[in-house]
Amino acid sequence: MALYQPDTIRIRSKFYSNDIVVTRQDSANATVSLSPTKPDQDSTYKLRQNVEKGVTNSGINVLFLVAISIPLVRGMGRFINIKERLPAWGTLYARFWILGVAYYLGMMALDLQHTKADDFYVLLVLGLMIAVLALVRDYRPARTLLLGLVPLAVTKGGELLLHAVAPATLDFYHEGFSSAQGFSVLWLIVFSFVARSHKRQAEAERLEREAAALEKRRIEAQNAILEQMVAERTTSLTRQTGELRETLEELRITQDQLIQSEKMASLGELTAGIAHEIQNPLNFVTNFADVSGELLDELEEEQQRPTRDLALESELLNNLRQNLTKITHHGHRAASIVRGMLEHSRASTGERMPTDLNQLADEYLRLAYHGLRAKNKSFNATLRTDLAPDLPLVEAVGPDVGRVLLNLFTNAFYAVQQRREQLPDADAYVPTVSVSTRALPEGGVEIRVRDNGTGIPEAARQKIFQPFFTTKPAGEGTGLGLSLSYDIITKGHNGTLSLETEEGKGTEFIIELPG
Repeated sequence: MALYQPDTIRIRSKFYSNDIVVTRQDSANATVSLSPTKPDQDSTYKLRQNVEKGVTNSGINVLFLVAISIPLVRGMGRFINIKERLPAWGTLYARFWILGVAYYLGMMALDLQHTKADDFYVLLVLGLMIAVLALVRDYRPARTLLLGLVPLAVTKGGELLLHAVAPATLDFYHEGFSSAQGFSVLWLIVFSFVARSHKRQAEAERLEREAAALEKRRIEAQNAILEQMVAERTTSLTRQTGELRETLEELRITQDQLIQSEKMASLGELTAGIAHEIQNPLNFVTNFADVSGELLDELEEEQQRPTRDLALESELLNNLRQNLTKITHHGHRAASIVRGMLEHSRASTGERMPTDLNQLADEYLRLAYHGLRAKNKSFNATLRTDLAPDLPLVEAVGPDVGRVLLNLFTNAFYAVQQRREQLPDADAYVPTVSVSTRALPEGGVEIRVRDNGTGIPEAARQKIFQPFFTTKPAGEGTGLGLSLSYDIITKGHNGTLSLETEEGKGTEFIIELPG
């Protein structure tokens, strides 16, 4: 079998620009010669072109990556607000373009004859971004973005490491690394959206916190203003409270003075009545003293007789004893009137004691009547008393209750006098003032003071117990009598003071005191 044997064998060298050409002339010898190859067919020339082309493409890629990385790095810096979180790194990020340009110029100056310069630049950028994100990993969007960048940096770093130590192995796993980097890019894109969502959430939380802080500051400012206003108001109220206390103290003193003046004024009006009431027991004392003197004269004459009548002496002594008893009784009566006058004139102690209201009612009824008669001799009235004999003693301030009764009696006599003066036929009218007492079934006592005078109009009835209100003409009343009486009964004795009236027919005041 004959084999094909070419006449010429061309050996292509990787180290020389010429090919080695072996020419067979015969079977015995061969001729070896160097034959230059044309540029368009020279593989070595093509290799050089490919290398130069690779270096050029690598430079273009780096320049492109520098241009792309600058806005990406700055965008990430703005995304995590690096100027506030890492001020020192913020300056570096602002000048990142200098690093990219320096890398490109250094690569061109060193004439790096490989195509991995762009990959190294990508790894450098990823490392810088990961380092910054790691420093602010407490910020949730930065932590999420860090988790998205790490897989891409790991695959890119692994590829470059394998290229440096085992290039042949890299050729075998090249497709695997390409797929891993593709998935890493997708992973980064997904986590970028997640980080963006986290940033919006964090921004919303920040805005909410700022709004809450702003609201808190606003509330604190309002509280400070309110506290200042409250302090000023408190100071003002404290000052006003002091002024009010001083005013109330002055009013209390003035009220006490008015009460005392009212008492003294009523005492002045009752002077004639008091004198009349004292005159009666004094007359009895004088009369019984005169009679007792005559009885003593008779007794002395009887004792001087030779024959004494012992029965007559005993009768005379008995009469003297009775007269002395009556003198003592009427003396005590006069002393009681004087004592009542003194109690009426002095300031009340407010001490409650068992009080006989029947005695007070009868005594002050007569004092008021004789006081009015002393000023008007032509005035006459019928006095009626219906005093319960079994009326219990009541714990009361006697002078104060007596002052109330005196005021009611004085008003009653004034009302009947006014009605008599208003009637055309005064003789047909009988002025009547009555007082009655009774024990209440539920405990306590009731005192009623009634007159058949002019009565009280409905308009005046609503204000009858108000201070300084009076139905009397100017100069005849202070308007304090019923007001003070109301306070004495209601506030001083926990009782009630009410009235029933009918204009033109009369008025009745009802006092109820607890037992």
